[in-house]
Amino acid sequence: MTTFPAALSDTTNTLLWANEADIEPQAVRQLRNIAALPWVHGVRVMPDVHLGKGATVGSVIAMEQAVSPSAVGVDIGCGVAAVRTSLTESDLERLPQLRSAIEQAVPVGFSSHDEPLAGLFHGAGAAEFWAEFGWLHGDVSGLEDRAHRQLGTLGGGNHFIELCVDADSRVWITLHSGSRNIGKVLAEQHISIAKELPQNQDLPDKDLAVFLRGTPEMEAYRHDLDWAQDFARRSRAAMMHLVMLAVEQHWTKPIAFDSQINCHHNYVAEETIDGKRMLVTRKGAIRAGSGDLALIPGSMGTGSYVVKGLGNDASFQSASHGAGRRMSRNKAKKAFTVADLIEQTAGVESRKDAAIIDEIPAAYKDIAQVVEAQKDLVQVVQHLRTVLCVKG
Repeated sequence: MTTFPAALSDTTNTLLWANEADIEPQAVRQLRNIAALPWVHGVRVMPDVHLGKGATVGSVIAMEQAVSPSAVGVDIGCGVAAVRTSLTESDLERLPQLRSAIEQAVPVGFSSHDEPLAGLFHGAGAAEFWAEFGWLHGDVSGLEDRAHRQLGTLGGGNHFIELCVDADSRVWITLHSGSRNIGKVLAEQHISIAKELPQNQDLPDKDLAVFLRGTPEMEAYRHDLDWAQDFARRSRAAMMHLVMLAVEQHWTKPIAFDSQINCHHNYVAEETIDGKRMLVTRKGAIRAGSGDLALIPGSMGTGSYVVKGLGNDASFQSASHGAGRRMSRNKAKKAFTVADLIEQTAGVESRKDAAIIDEIPAAYKDIAQVVEAQKDLVQVVQHLRTVLCVKG
């Protein structure tokens, strides 16, 4: 039995909470390329690891003097939110109607709100937040209206809104989304700039291009990155508000909601690592500092885990962001049918059509095994079983 963490072969600064033999060769090469960058202090690899664009999904990269915009990727601030309700499983009724109500309240896929949400959905400091739009870099001047209307929208792919039930029969609302089109545009513009900078001309992979501390390019990126991460967090809070309203309207009795969990798993933060201030990029990973509450989702058929961080310094106080894909979207579409999707999501009120076959549970790793591999990183608070799932 493998003891974690294990060292990635041929590196001196990379630790894994996964078996190297189980990681696809392209992802292993990607990890080695990241670890070899002269600016990298260390890389930590989570058990949901798989090949990614720019950097490996399920990786944590600590750099003292640099940051790679491609490693963060285009869905800046992607993350999850969760809240426990006073409802119990015995209260669940008319789930098809509730799913329809949620889908009407929260635009999915490429859709947006017809009009921007009222200010109460934007959170504290909303006016100051939107005033910063005029200070974003690059060609974004025509995107402000779209950004306003996309705040509080789900997007597509693996983004979701779910109703789940815990071991105590309590009902939770969970969701997963990011910074939508404005985050994508900002990221792509900064990635293009980074690839042309002198320090990035001899890299083994141009997708690992970096900005350096003290440069105007770094300052511009950090400004826009922080704004997009804030957008993503506000958007999740707005969606949660909309779903809570839909749930309240579905039942006649009063419903109470606990404090929300809202955390990024695709972002940059400045933290102290090994006694030094570092720029830490979590590409498909959560912060798991001591006592930090977070959500680690599985697939649409397997539910999620509410966890509490153990503050393990060896992992840079990090843990996995989900189950992680075990096959690409294209491969999943070729391997499975709608009948397979129906079978694997039995008991879950959700779409069951060809457009979401790439999200079939079998395309993902076993979430229970992923959580077991990081028991020194997080403590399980609750396992949540999915009963309703909205997909983009």
